[in-house]
Amino acid sequence: MSSNKSKVWLAVCAIIENEQNEWLVVKKKYGGLKNKWSLPAGFVDEGETVDQAVVREVKEETGLDIEILGVVGVRTGVLHNSISDNMVVFKCKPLSFNIKICEKELFDVQFINKDKLVKKNNISILLPVLIKEESNNILVEKEEIDPGESFGYTSYKIFY
Repeated sequence: MSSNKSKVWLAVCAIIENEQNEWLVVKKKYGGLKNKWSLPAGFVDEGETVDQAVVREVKEETGLDIEILGVVGVRTGVLHNSISDNMVVFKCKPLSFNIKICEKELFDVQFINKDKLVKKNNISILLPVLIKEESNNILVEKEEIDPGESFGYTSYKIFY
């Protein structure tokens, strides 16, 4: 059995809503979402869990600290018949509102009303779907479970 881990991508993104019913969106300078509004997102680094990755990515891109409320979905696909591209979608609460844009990666960061956001032409295809299908069904982190020593986990969490 052959395995090529570089062809399995794991990413995270954050739905961050303020009290005015606005979502935090970013406009990237690169990639397939260049010049489009999308959610703060990025890849999971070695040695971190998906929840640690979303906190780090939001902080790096926007300067905001967040509290994770839970997981609201998973986006998965295959690129060019060879790359497994997976993203865990988190619902989060902002703990601060002092935006500090990562100018290397982003053109802009704003809180935008969801109704106005879906009317924009330059948005990620994921945004209207998440807004339309928005649900209060959130998978929340439960107490850490001890998986035993057989696999050697240093961190182990479950969201359900």
